[in-house]
Amino acid sequence: MDITEKVDLIERPPTEEVVTHEELIELFKTNSSPKHYIGLEISGFLHLGSLISTGFKINDFVKAGVNCTIFLADWHTMINDKLGGDWDTITNVSRYYADAFKLVCPDAKIVLGSDLYDSRKEYWKEFMKFTKHMSLKRTMRTLTIMGRSEDESKIDLAKLLYPPMQAVDIHSLDLDIVHAGMDQRKIHMLVREIFPKMNWKVPIAVHHKLLPGLSKPADANDSQVLGKMSKSDPNSGIFIHNTDDEIRSKIKKAWCEEGNIENNPLLEISKNVILHEFKEMKVERPEKFGGNVDYTDYNMLESDFAEKKLHPTDLKQTVGNYLVKVVSPIRDNLNLSDELFEAIKKSY
Repeated sequence: MDITEKVDLIERPPTEEVVTHEELIELFKTNSSPKHYIGLEISGFLHLGSLISTGFKINDFVKAGVNCTIFLADWHTMINDKLGGDWDTITNVSRYYADAFKLVCPDAKIVLGSDLYDSRKEYWKEFMKFTKHMSLKRTMRTLTIMGRSEDESKIDLAKLLYPPMQAVDIHSLDLDIVHAGMDQRKIHMLVREIFPKMNWKVPIAVHHKLLPGLSKPADANDSQVLGKMSKSDPNSGIFIHNTDDEIRSKIKKAWCEEGNIENNPLLEISKNVILHEFKEMKVERPEKFGGNVDYTDYNMLESDFAEKKLHPTDLKQTVGNYLVKVVSPIRDNLNLSDELFEAIKKSY
């Protein structure tokens, strides 16, 4: 595989941004197996966005010859009060996350945050040095990476440790490429600003688009509105443990306004999940409604929907059927005990 093919793999949807494209090309010229990571909080039930869309993107890196790491950020999970901040629950759910990602991304390495901190004696010294380059104001601005507002008046001190820890994690893992959803962009830009001052390796940042939730966004015509698929809202997304009938039912009820391609969750799923893994999307419908049609190119699918040549009902049925094919083998091979299920559910 040549460099152009590798870069194309990394930049294909759901990738939305690479900082920078030119640096990525230069990296592959000198390093055939660069180090990558994506960091994840252990924050609840896995869903179509957090596991499958993310996992498919990780597999693009693997296919490009990249050495991939999935960093399960257990300390960050506790700091951010996820899973009730209970360490035993976080530890148990971490195993569930590890098992899930091993199914979807068998070639990626799984690393726990707590294992990194136990094994790297220099970590806290490096952490202290890094924080000397951060003002309190700048730290507050980065809190959005935790799903927090920079204007929060009541916030415990521990949460201010989260952004610099995430940055020092990146240095500790000696990374060439950092990867995350667009919601993590601020921390990567902070890294790219401060690491040169410390003579630390500056990684390339790759950001993928977050899958929107299935509900109608606050302003369906505003392309900047993003109501992402959420672990805390069972109606907003497709969860890994949904049954086939539940998947089809949720898709059937999803917001999908005829002819409207802005923030359309079913089009986003088609682009970033289905056409990512399948060579075509086959829409089956009666001859009187246009007959069967195969889409091998997302732009054609979007164009037909915008021109009302493809009805929402047909799109919903097709998306539901394909998602069953994607989710069911993962669900059927992923063990989640009743005890752990209830522990996660209780934390919401």
